[in-house]
Formats: sequence, structure tokens, C-alpha cells
Amino acid sequence: MKANGVAAHVYSNCTASAGPSGKHSDADPVTTQIIRQALNSAARQMKRATIRTAFSPIIYEALDFAVVLYDRRIRMLAQAPTLPIFVGTMSFCIEGAVRAVGGEGRLEPGDVLIYNVPYGTGSHAQDCAIVMPVFLADELVGYAANKAHWLDIGAKAPYCTDTTDVYQEGVVIPGVKLYKAGTLNEDVHRMAIANCRFKTAVNGDLNAQVASCHVGARELVRVIKRFGYTTFTQSIERMFDHGETVVREFIKSIPDGTYRATCHMDDNGLDDKPIEFELAVTVDGSNLSMDFSNAPDAHPGPINAPFPSTVSAARVALMMAAGSAHETPNEGHFRPLEIVTRPGSMFHPVEPQPCYLYGWPLMSAIEGIFQALSIATAGRLPSGGAGDTAAVQFYGHISGTGEAFYAAGLSLPVGQGAHPNCDGATLFVPSLAHSHVQSPELLEAKLPIQFEQWEFTPDTAGPGEFRGGSGWQVAYRFLVDVMLISIVDRTQVPGWAQHGGLSGAANRLEIDFVDGPTETLRKVTNLKVPAGSRLRIYPGGGGGYGAPTKRAAAAVQRDLLNGMITLQHARKYYPHAV
Repeated sequence: MKANGVAAHVYSNCTASAGPSGKHSDADPVTTQIIRQALNSAARQMKRATIRTAFSPIIYEALDFAVVLYDRRIRMLAQAPTLPIFVGTMSFCIEGAVRAVGGEGRLEPGDVLIYNVPYGTGSHAQDCAIVMPVFLADELVGYAANKAHWLDIGAKAPYCTDTTDVYQEGVVIPGVKLYKAGTLNEDVHRMAIANCRFKTAVNGDLNAQVASCHVGARELVRVIKRFGYTTFTQSIERMFDHGETVVREFIKSIPDGTYRATCHMDDNGLDDKPIEFELAVTVDGSNLSMDFSNAPDAHPGPINAPFPSTVSAARVALMMAAGSAHETPNEGHFRPLEIVTRPGSMFHPVEPQPCYLYGWPLMSAIEGIFQALSIATAGRLPSGGAGDTAAVQFYGHISGTGEAFYAAGLSLPVGQGAHPNCDGATLFVPSLAHSHVQSPELLEAKLPIQFEQWEFTPDTAGPGEFRGGSGWQVAYRFLVDVMLISIVDRTQVPGWAQHGGLSGAANRLEIDFVDGPTETLRKVTNLKVPAGSRLRIYPGGGGGYGAPTKRAAAAVQRDLLNGMITLQHARKYYPHAV
């Protein structure tokens, strides 16, 4: 298979997991379930350890991290619910880190590896992975890993929207031993921290990551010791088989065929040219393929998604569509899925192509996968959301000290599309589903800002028999001079609707400078903003489902009473209910 003259890259979890999915384990189902829940509990303990010991709100409040347990063959045993967009990327982190230090044979008890190569982690360099091999006696039995967003990794800014190669995006740590046989490698540690603007916070977060891996390793060994290694390995095979069965049953309910969607982004961070890309979803029996190979060549700006994150987006969309998002994922859930990409393209960049804003094309791609599957399933999936996180970062320094004073910001969820039988969710983004919005009280206590608005925006939900999720608005004033970084997309193309529903409002970001002018922003890095200026963020609404004229009068009146819509809006779209 070739696209644009380049051979496509085909990735299947059946081969990646090194285990034939057609064979089924005969392990005891009760024991299997106990082991499964014990592993889930271990992952949740890793999550709790990270939250309790991390220094940065983006980790302990916004949950911008992932914690996982894998077996020796690098197959996912359990992942705690944190940032969904990290689902499935941790195997690449482990493989890359282990390969970089010389392979499995070079590992020993007490080793801790550190790795942040973007094309191997699936993230920008700021998402740093800690990998700990787990030993029972002297035998390698698995891995505990933690990937978390560092406040800074020495890029041209604490967050970047205009990088043109990966070398501008931060220091790359190509897989080295942070700890060797339990002893800290001081040289590696000092080198990593030296390249951060916010050394105290990053060092604290790094220690939290290592601590969580110790918790995961301890619990994995405890489970194996309790049941014995043979029973453990038989049970996890049955666990994988069950996950595979769940997803295959969903896929078999979809008619065979190829379904396509066109996705949109505002720009690549360097110019104002709108971007479109096509993806295709093919159903063949109980197998499903997601093809990203027709996406454009990698952009000169940083909106390229490394291959592991493309895999993760496909997995997130499949799990949510299959109704399995309530299940803790394991390797088996992904066996029916094949991902097709084209090296050198937007969804498979290669060194040195930039990828700092990798998450934004993934959000649009997930929306596209849902749209394609909604065609395939005849309206069983929701309409489209606003497809963004309306993210703003800012930072500054204490005058004369050289120390960073603050570095933070907000990634805000948007309105999601309506379902066939209910209104769309508000304040939700699939790729950030478990992340928390940091409270205004916390932010005001830690940062030099003062909030003036934090409320729903009327008339932003897409009209329909079931309306989309509402948009909202946040406004705050800077109390000191700041350097601003904004990453707002999908301001031009709102979320799609279906079956007669209408689109919701698109995203919008505006800044009122203290000296008078108001500017509309999308992607900008290191914008100087004087004290007293006000930022206004308007995350958009989701698309509706079904004709607005079919909406229940009681639902329209409830929205009026709650301030979700105005009387003018109701008269225009729901005249039967006014």
C-alpha cells in the first residue's frame, strides 16, 4: 500500500503483542477477575502516589500524566484513568527506553530509565517518561511506567506554537538510566534539571514519578507472589482474551465497509492557512482499521502527531465508541484494531519534524473517527464537539532573582455533541476526559490573576431535538506583566451535527489590552501582555442531534430557566415551545 508515493506503515496490536489472538486461555475466571482488579488497584495506587507527591498543579490537579503496568512482553496490564490521550503510548515509551540502554539483557533490579524522545513517547519533549523494570528475585516480570508533563524542558518557551523542528522543542533525553541498580546517577539527574526553567517544581515532579513506579513495582510483585507466576501469566492471557471479545462484539455490530470523514484545523501555528485532512475507518467482520495515510505531509509548524500518539487517538476513539470507556483498558481491547499511517506525514512525523502541538490534530482526528463511525452505525454515536481545549499558558519572573515566579495556565474543556437520546455533555473533551479543570480559587491563590467571569455562554449549544453541550466563558485579569502563549483552534469550523441538528458555536479567544485595543488570538508564543490586561476565553458548544422542532417543550423551557438559551434563541429555533 502506498500513499503519495510513500509506503504506508501498518500497525496491528495482534502482532505488536507477540501473541496470537485466536487462542484462548483456560485460566479460572474467578482468579482472573481477582488478578485483573488487583492490577487495576495497583495502577490506581500509582496514580494516587503521583497526585500526593507531585509539585505542579498540572499534574496533581489537571492529571496531565499516565501511570501503567506492563508485562515482560510489554503488553498493557492496567492503566489508571488520567489523561486518555496517553492510552496506548506507554508501550512505545518502554520499548524505546529499554532499546536505548541496550535491551532487556542490560536491565537489573533497581534500574530506573528516563526517556522523552517525542517520536518514541508520542508526545512533545515536555512529557517525560520514567520506566522501571520489575523483577521477582532476579527474573524480569514486567514494567511500571509514568509519563508526566513537566513545566519546562528547555524549549524556546515553556509552551510553543511556532517551532519548526524538534530541536527548538526542548532537551531530548534519549533513554538513559536515571538510577542504576538503585543508585541515583547524579550526572544524568543534574543534566535533566539544569535544562528546566522551573527547577524546584520539575525536580519534585520527577521524584513523584519515580515514587509512583516504586509503588507499581511493589504491587505487581505482590500480586505475582500471591498467585504464583504460572497462574498469573495464564490469567492475564484470559484477561486479554476478554478485552478482545468485548471490542470485537461491538465491531461486528457495524456493517462492513469503509467510512470517511474530513477533519479541520485553523492553521499550523506559522501561517493562517486552514487545514483539512481525511481519515478512513474500515470495518471487516470483527476487525477495524483506521487509516491516516491520506493526511498531508508533515507541516512546517508543530501540529504533527508522532506515530505512538496517533495509535493512542485511534484506541481512545474505539474504546469510547464501543462503550468500553468505563473499563480499565488492557492489551486485549486493542487487538482488533489496525492503524495505517504514512511516515513523513502529519500523523507520522520523523526527525526533525516539529510536533509540540501534537494534541490538537489528535482532538480533531478523534472527532473525525466519531463522525465516520456515526455514519457506519446509523446515528448511534453523538454529534461533533467543539474539538479543542482552549488552552492558554503564561509565565513570568521575579525581578532581579533569575528564578521563575510562575508558569501555569488553563486547558478548558468544550461542549460535546448531542447523543441520539440525550443532550451533549458540557465541559468535556474526549482526549482529556478524566482531567480536572483547576478551580479559580486555586489559580488565584497560586498565580497573579483575578477572575471576572466563569459561567456558561447562552445560545452556544447546537440546536436539535437533543441539543449539544453548552459553551462557556472564562475571563481573568493579569495583575503583573506576563508572557502569554495561546493554543486555541477550531475557531473557524464548529462541531458537526447530524439528523437535522445544527452546529454549536466555535471557539474564540480575545484579549483586552490595558492600553485599549482588543485582539483576537489563536496560536501565539511569547506575547508580551502588560499588567491590567484581561483575557477572555470562549470554549465552544457541541452540535445538535435531530431537528430542533422535535425538541420537547419542557426541555426548551428548562434551558430558558437555567439561562442556557435566550428567549430570542428559543423563538428562532424552538418556536413550538415558546
